[in-house]
Amino acid sequence: MIREAFFGARRFEGFRAALGIPRATLTDRLARLTRQGIFRQVRYSKSSSRVEYRLTEAGLELYPSFMAMMQFGDRWLAGGRPPLRLIHVLCGKECYPTVACSACHQRVSATGVTYRNGPGAGYRAARPMHRARRSSDSTQYLRGRPSSVSRTLQIIGDRWSFLIIREAFFGARRFERLQSELNIASNILADRLGRLVGQGVFERRKYQDQPERFEYRLTTMGMDLYGALVTMMTWGDRWLSRGRPPLILTHRDCGKDFVPTVECDRCHQPIKAQDMQYRLNYAPADFGVPELSDRSKAIRERQNRL
Repeated sequence: MIREAFFGARRFEGFRAALGIPRATLTDRLARLTRQGIFRQVRYSKSSSRVEYRLTEAGLELYPSFMAMMQFGDRWLAGGRPPLRLIHVLCGKECYPTVACSACHQRVSATGVTYRNGPGAGYRAARPMHRARRSSDSTQYLRGRPSSVSRTLQIIGDRWSFLIIREAFFGARRFERLQSELNIASNILADRLGRLVGQGVFERRKYQDQPERFEYRLTTMGMDLYGALVTMMTWGDRWLSRGRPPLILTHRDCGKDFVPTVECDRCHQPIKAQDMQYRLNYAPADFGVPELSDRSKAIRERQNRL
């Protein structure tokens, strides 16, 4: 739904037509996203009781995270044919957004960043969650139009898979440590690790023969998820940490503390939703979605009304 909002969807029927989801489910999600401050309701007109749903400032600032997930999906999950080509209005060039250091504007990677505790740092034991073995149906992310963001969410959208990948970036490799850090049932952990190995995010390496034991290391593909995770972290620091971020990042290349930014790879300006145009590599009619060769005008118009 947030993805469709970035494509210009505002009204209930617009979301329902694009996604084909039940009315009750759509009503629930719109209400939840409004409570969470991602959408706000605006009446069509003074005389109308109907409302449309517009992205708030917090909602619009999710855009860089979507761009980071899109770039991961384009590189690893699109089969060589990304669904979209991006045009950056500010420089007029086709661009491939990159996650960069705010200090030196160079691309950042997991191996090029160190971290230390921030003012919101702390540790508490993980609370037990509902211990169902099955995850939610990840194919639901593929509703509507082709989307590299949706393909990325098939990997990281499951709560346990996301937490396991996060712990891997903190250095957790072995089953026992992951189980201890996350307070996760062994059958659920085994299931998610097996799935992440199958998806190419982890590789399984033996480190002991008697008895056989294995550790799980991020592959090159898995390491490339770092950009998506740190841009989500940046959004959380901005909107959910109350000014007390848990971590402070330092870029090894320039030696400075930084905030991850998503920038145009051509002009190195920060990527904003209102500054992007899209060229589709698919026929919208084949997926039952509106013709959207350029949605930046709709987004700019929405911004002007905020």
